[in-house]
Amino acid sequence: MSQELILDGRLESAKTTAWWLYVVHAVSFVFSLGAFSIVPLILNYMQRPGTEGTFVHSHHSWMIRSYWWYIFWVVVAWAFIGTFIGAPVGILIWICAWLWKAYRLIVGVTRINRNEPAPL
Repeated sequence: MSQELILDGRLESAKTTAWWLYVVHAVSFVFSLGAFSIVPLILNYMQRPGTEGTFVHSHHSWMIRSYWWYIFWVVVAWAFIGTFIGAPVGILIWICAWLWKAYRLIVGVTRINRNEPAPL
């Protein structure tokens, strides 16, 4: 006996919106290192309350947390890069933050495509 998840129209629309927000976050991340992710971040904050009680809600929270932690580590990296001696450490922090953010985007898209909540 197989189990099948049936999505109503509202949930399917919320899932599609979240999927597109992942795409916009990823495009911004690749082309501007996340500088233009403020637009999908605002949309995440606006869409999240309407998805309360669904698996899509966790995806909005996942993207919001990913954005703020990425910004935090980029600021830390720039603090190190601002000093001549700490520049290699700052660059390493930035690379690690970039890889971490890429991982979070990939995991999020993979899980939303499988109708699973984002890990919290």
